[in-house]
Amino acid sequence: MERDSLKTLLRSTGGAIERGDVFFLGDPRLAPNNDDAAENLPVAVGDVEAAAAEGRGWLRVATGGTSGERRWARHDERTLTAAVRGFCAHFGLTRVNAVDVLPAYHVSGLMARVRCAETGGRHVAWSWKRLEAGERPELDPSQGDWVLSLVPTQLQRLLAAPAAVAWLRGFKVIFVGGGPVWPELAAAAARAGLRLSLSYGMTETAAMVAALRPEEFLAGARSCGRVLPHATITLDADGRVGIAGESVFLGYGMSERTEEIFWTEDLGRWNERGHLEILGRRDAVIITGGKKVQPQDVEAALRASGEFSDVAVIGVPDAEWGEIVVACYPAGGREPDLVRAVAGLHGAMKPKRFLAVADWPRAAQGKINRAQLKTLALK
Repeated sequence: MERDSLKTLLRSTGGAIERGDVFFLGDPRLAPNNDDAAENLPVAVGDVEAAAAEGRGWLRVATGGTSGERRWARHDERTLTAAVRGFCAHFGLTRVNAVDVLPAYHVSGLMARVRCAETGGRHVAWSWKRLEAGERPELDPSQGDWVLSLVPTQLQRLLAAPAAVAWLRGFKVIFVGGGPVWPELAAAAARAGLRLSLSYGMTETAAMVAALRPEEFLAGARSCGRVLPHATITLDADGRVGIAGESVFLGYGMSERTEEIFWTEDLGRWNERGHLEILGRRDAVIITGGKKVQPQDVEAALRASGEFSDVAVIGVPDAEWGEIVVACYPAGGREPDLVRAVAGLHGAMKPKRFLAVADWPRAAQGKINRAQLKTLALK
């Protein structure tokens, strides 16, 4: 994609703020005169001049909001175009038509637009509230294959409506990201014959760098699949995931990324098929009474109990245990049977507290704001 075309696309999202030759793409609710936004936008004169001189990394995409530390990952037309090439090659697509219910300022929503524009496909921006209410855009088969990106909770809600399931069967690929897909949800989607792709990627990599093909999902695979052709993934001795390739960001803010490999905080492993499996985050491990607990494992067991519409597990400081496991869930629904909920958990994995949260902090792109949950749990 040419730079001018990408800039035109960014302006159309309504979430781009221009400072000279630097574009910042973030939540439009952080208006330019908002104190938080001003603090988050490194717009010194030197920043603008350097971006113009180097000609690279002029696009800054907001990342890290759910962890409480917002940063700006540097991309440009070259990193995004490399991601599109790898995506199309992996899934055998020459034209991408997408229904898009994710926000344009999030990397998944951004890349849906870029893929369509780069391949001459059609992009249909659609409100999630309309989709959940039963209003679904028509998929024109004469235009080719269609794709859709959802987060796990969105998929869960659509599976409850037979008409929505019939509509979902019209997609060549349904990408599910923004959080782990629990086994029961994956099984329900497979029974419905949905062509899911479980994937792995982030803002820093211009979205997915590993993805499961739909035929592999329907055959029973539940990993993040194989690495896309534009990227390479390395695991160190502890299982920490490192990523290299043309789509990897150039640095944060004005800083240059000096290492060839971008080391994440994710822990992974390769399975017997050569597929990537993500085990959780290294920085999210809860150490309670000297035992290590991965929140993702506890969340999977709590979801399997059927007692929660949504759940998130965090660790909070404790004088006796160092940290304790706290399970948070949305308030206002049916009260969960906590005895039944923890029946599948033992020892350190069993939550010592349950917290009902009135205003559930799940962002539009599907990620839970764990920093906000931790603040509530410490009150």
